[in-house]
Formats: sequence, structure tokens, C-alpha cells
Amino acid sequence: MECILLGSGGMMPMPYRLLTSLAVRCHGRVYLFDAGEGTQLGFKKARIGVRALGVLAVSHLHADHCLGIPGILMLKAQMRDPEPLTIIGPKGIEKFIRQTHENLGFYLNFPITFIEWSSQHGEAAYEDAQVRILWHPVEHSRFCLGYRLEELDRPGKFNTGKARKLGIPQGPLWGKLQQGQPVNLENGEEITPERVLGEPRRGRHVAYVVDTRPAKGIYYLCKNSDIVFIEGMFLPDDANHADTKGHLTVVDAARIASRAGARRAVLVHISPRYDDDDLHLLAAAAKSRFNEAEMGQDFKVYHVELPDEA
Repeated sequence: MECILLGSGGMMPMPYRLLTSLAVRCHGRVYLFDAGEGTQLGFKKARIGVRALGVLAVSHLHADHCLGIPGILMLKAQMRDPEPLTIIGPKGIEKFIRQTHENLGFYLNFPITFIEWSSQHGEAAYEDAQVRILWHPVEHSRFCLGYRLEELDRPGKFNTGKARKLGIPQGPLWGKLQQGQPVNLENGEEITPERVLGEPRRGRHVAYVVDTRPAKGIYYLCKNSDIVFIEGMFLPDDANHADTKGHLTVVDAARIASRAGARRAVLVHISPRYDDDDLHLLAAAAKSRFNEAEMGQDFKVYHVELPDEA
């Protein structure tokens, strides 16, 4: 699994820092979180194939998180026979995109499925054959969602000794059992995977939380994650701005990630008041609370190892 940070800035794109957007690439499919102005530039520069984009999760309807969606749709529409797209987000995301499409009249050649937040929907917003995406409200100046992407559990480790004892010949049957499929021996006996596999092993977990004050929901989203992308918009000296505008300082973000048991924290959504020469100050403040915290870098690729391989 790879997490490609397409931008790390907040409020407005800058010449040296694009707006915060995260692409998670898992088994050839891309899951995108937020798309503010210029996100399609990040997609191009990071050389991410838009054909692989299957899901877009939007945190909230502020310009720096959603105005890049039309550009992404138009980019995807340049492909021949593109795959369908699922868009997840707060109530109103479908109206925003459909009205923009109607007003601008741009070309679309693929279906879009919308999943809007509802308190009756449950904690899982989306699931496919390889991941589930959870959502939870956070606390901002308008309704905003945080997300957690969980790779589905993998089958347990294959016990070769048990397999031989059961008379299963080494070869294709072993492979099917490792994939969780039952097999039949030549004598007609059916062997189920649980007879030769250990306990299921959890997949990788990634959290994405931006535009929020400190809130309980953040801990839920970040709990024991392998990596969290969490906003660290201000230095602690500017905490009054953070609270007034509904944001976190780098110290807030690092503290929450540490207390939630995250293994790594990448701080994003950096205020445009700080240029690149200020990043060391933000990083030092974050590391004072959590040594595994770092400032996000545009176009950096963060490799996420399987929990039992880390």
C-alpha cells in the first residue's frame, strides 16, 4: 500500500504547496481523499493513473477541499471506457457536483455513485473486495467528516504441517486454501481453510482527518492506525487562530495521534502563513509531543507495511 500526498497546504494553493489531498494506492486501485483547487495538477505530477481512481472521499464543502473535483472528473473522462466512480461525502456533495456539471457542461463518460452522510448509515461508508472506508463527524466551522481506510483482514498463516497431515498435496490446492477457498481431495473429502490456516491477520489502516478542533471522533478514526494524515495547521503560538477557525495546532495533532496509538503521523493542511523555511519550527513542535510525527511533503510517497511485517 502506498499513500501519495498530492498536497499539504490549507486555504489556498501556493506556488510552493498544493492543497491537501491524499491518494491511497492499494492493489492497483486508487482511493482519493479531498480534491481542492489544483488537485489534478498533483495527480499529473505524481504520475498516478486516473483510470485506477475508483473512490473519492470528500471531507466537507469548503473550496479548498472540493473545487478540484470538476477537474478530476474531466481528467478521468479523457480515458477510454473509464471505470465507474464512487463519491463519498457530506450531505450536499451530490447537488454541488451535479449542478457544476450542468452549469459547465463538461463531458462525462462514466457513471458516478454518490454516498452522502447520514447518521442512520452506520460507521462504514463504503466497502469493496479489498478495503472498507469508515467515516465520522469532526468539529469544524461547518459539517466535516474524517475518514479511516481499512484494508480487509487477510487469511491466517498457512500451516504446512497440518496440510501434509491431512493428505493435501502441495500445489494448487495449497494456494486455494491460502486464499480462503475450500478444496476437495481425490477421495472426495472437503477441506475447509480454517483447518490449515491460523487466525485472520488484519490489513493496513490509514486515517485522514483535516479541518477540525480537538474532538473525540478523531481518536476513533486514528486509533491504532498504521499512519494518520492529520491537519497541523498552526504553530502553538497561533492557537487562538486555530480555535477560532476550527483547526488544530501541530501540537494538538501530534498529541492526538500519540494518544490514539497511531504508529506514524503526517501533519498536513499547513497554513499559508508559513513558508517552507518555517516547516522546521512546525516539525520541532510536533515532535515534542510525538516523535513519530513529521510534516507532510507534497508528492512524497509513504509506504505502509503490513502490520506483521513492520
